[in-house]
Amino acid sequence: MKYSIVTFGCRVNQADSLEFEEQLRACGGVAVAPDEADLVLVNTCSVTATADQGTRQTIRRIARDNPAARIVATGCYATRRSDEVAALPNVIRVVSNDDKPKTVALLSTDFGLTTAVRFGDGEGSCGAALEPGVAGRTAFTLRVQTGCDEACSYCIIPTTRGRPRSVPLVDVLAQIDRVVAAGYKEIALTGVHLGSYGRDLAPASTLVDLLRAAGRRVLSGPPVLFRISSLEPMDCSSDVVDLVAQSGVFAPHFHLPLQHASDRVLTAMKRPYTCGYYARLVDRIRREIPHASIGCDVIVGFPGETGDDFEQLASYLESSPLTHLHVFPYSDRPGTAAARIGGRVPGLEVRERARRIRAIGSQLSDRFRERQVGSIRPALTVDDGATVVTDNYLKLAIPSGRARNQFVRVRVLSSRQAEVVGD
Repeated sequence: MKYSIVTFGCRVNQADSLEFEEQLRACGGVAVAPDEADLVLVNTCSVTATADQGTRQTIRRIARDNPAARIVATGCYATRRSDEVAALPNVIRVVSNDDKPKTVALLSTDFGLTTAVRFGDGEGSCGAALEPGVAGRTAFTLRVQTGCDEACSYCIIPTTRGRPRSVPLVDVLAQIDRVVAAGYKEIALTGVHLGSYGRDLAPASTLVDLLRAAGRRVLSGPPVLFRISSLEPMDCSSDVVDLVAQSGVFAPHFHLPLQHASDRVLTAMKRPYTCGYYARLVDRIRREIPHASIGCDVIVGFPGETGDDFEQLASYLESSPLTHLHVFPYSDRPGTAAARIGGRVPGLEVRERARRIRAIGSQLSDRFRERQVGSIRPALTVDDGATVVTDNYLKLAIPSGRARNQFVRVRVLSSRQAEVVGD
């Protein structure tokens, strides 16, 4: 059977799709482009209306280019609007997020998948081991948690992902052993609300417990770098910062969604911190780990956002130690509290505000890259071996001649180039 997987959205979806890859390969499946596939598995996102639209457009294009394709949709949009997705051309099955770990097992009859494979009755189990480079990925994305019970007023994801559920620590460590044995040198730990890891387990645990155990697990084996995925500001504790600063196995790379710098807007968003709290956190990271990359999500045009609110956001970002921004124009999600708030910002104004914040983000990124010129950083070769990603998340070109998935040390020559100075 020939298959193709199309993934939208977050690192959690990327991790889920990687598990589909394992299971389908274990069943004898062969990965091809969507226009050649018997099965196209579309892992959807619904964080914005644009994400929903992207799914619809992609499914229609696949059906047009490959009329024989049988399309299976899962993920957040497929969960939130299963009827809409089921009505799209060539969609033969819609799988909710609750059933996502069983997706390939559910398809076994439809597609005659008879090879024995461990389909994963519980969170975190998977089939045959992958190798670096499968699905174009050199690093392994490992989901350790899913679900969220935060009450952010703009976010639909708690209703599509459900309550927080953590993978037991023993299973996470077994997964780490497995992917390291398969040859992976970098592992990204991810979750829908990663900072809530362990609160639902019995006995209860914490993200710091997980990080410490993961770090200890790889100390005596081949070198491995862990990258911590997005953390809510209130979950990035002093212990987390200290661990990254001191351990040597965690990348100096943080992604800490701010969403806004106006405390009035943060309150309306139901975000449980102030801009001052956030600023102190990232300032501390910059002091303790001067070379760290610090990414951020922001929303512009939230209902009721005034010109003064926006200027507070722009002013803070310009003076902040952040290194890159993900900018989201506000998108109404029916069923959320924000969808009922008045004071909508006109669309043209939202787009102009987003353009201005993206320009600030480009300036922050350029400033960080320029400050790294001349530094020597550990890095992992990716793609065709002529590119590296440094521990602090710079993607740089190097002279060709190396294989993918090698640790090297590089000297940063410019904002886009480096030279290898050692292994």
